[in-house]
Amino acid sequence: MQDKKIGICLIGAGRAGMIHANNYKNIVAGAYMAAVVDAVEDAAKAAASELGGIRYYTDYKDILGDDEIKAVVVVAPTNLHKQIVVDCANAGKHIFCEKPMAMNAEECDEMIRACEENNVKLQIGFMRRHDESFIRAKEMIKSGAIGDIVMIRSCTRGPSKPRPWMFDIKKSNGILAELNSHDIDCIRWFAESEFMTIFATGGNFRNREVAEEYPDYYDNMVMSGVMENGIQYSIDGAAYVQYGYDAKVEIVGTKGVLQVGRSDAQFLKCTTVDSGTSTPFITSWMTLFKEAYLEEDIQFINCILEGTQPKVTGLDGKMAVRVVELGNQSIAQKKLIEL
Repeated sequence: MQDKKIGICLIGAGRAGMIHANNYKNIVAGAYMAAVVDAVEDAAKAAASELGGIRYYTDYKDILGDDEIKAVVVVAPTNLHKQIVVDCANAGKHIFCEKPMAMNAEECDEMIRACEENNVKLQIGFMRRHDESFIRAKEMIKSGAIGDIVMIRSCTRGPSKPRPWMFDIKKSNGILAELNSHDIDCIRWFAESEFMTIFATGGNFRNREVAEEYPDYYDNMVMSGVMENGIQYSIDGAAYVQYGYDAKVEIVGTKGVLQVGRSDAQFLKCTTVDSGTSTPFITSWMTLFKEAYLEEDIQFINCILEGTQPKVTGLDGKMAVRVVELGNQSIAQKKLIEL
């Protein structure tokens, strides 16, 4: 290790992966970027150059025997997570795994078991638990500021057109996994309870050109139900909304309401005779949750150095995946699911 810092390998050099990698390269104390892996060689090579000329590979198995690499950040496609995490755990490497954790709860169980058996950390990338506003909302709920929680409503809507592999529900688990995993985890976290009933509907409204090839694909989803402790919830998700990145949570209590999240890109409003009033809208999750990504990266290293448990565990990841599975089942079968 360089100066006793933890050597990190990024597995998956896409947008989210490079956010983590640049944090470890430039900001996070106690860690440094040692290598990067991406199945596309040009992407791996470009990432390695951006990260200071570090080593790059196209197969993650090439780093399993590398003692310099003590931890990995897994940001590969979801259907590859399970095998990568199990192999890295068996090689004794600590693991930060981006959400969705895996394709199903059984895969999650394998991942958790491998990490426990090899005594390595497993942290799941639900960055909203590390966001200052979400943390403050949680503290206010605990203090009784809005009384008892009655209902939680959460939404995530993304501006971009889905990548081709996302249209195949068997590979992506749909936007319920890719977008709304965050909402599922937030509701569990705020409610301090598990999901009891799930009813979801979905439809393809913005990507009709793929409807014949992918009849199960949906780009708009609404899911609602009741938690085990009686709290009501509602989630809506949408892909390719184009107007901006929209992520908000509303918690209604017996004595008040909390609203978390913002859509304004800057604290700026412009009013003119010709155009009326306008405010720049948030365009990307990379902007909105920039500091939260940094905080979760810092906590991952602290957990390794201090021997503490991550704030977001493998169990948290598994429970979100389980709800995604059942939500997709509800959409396909058009029926209420009782857990």
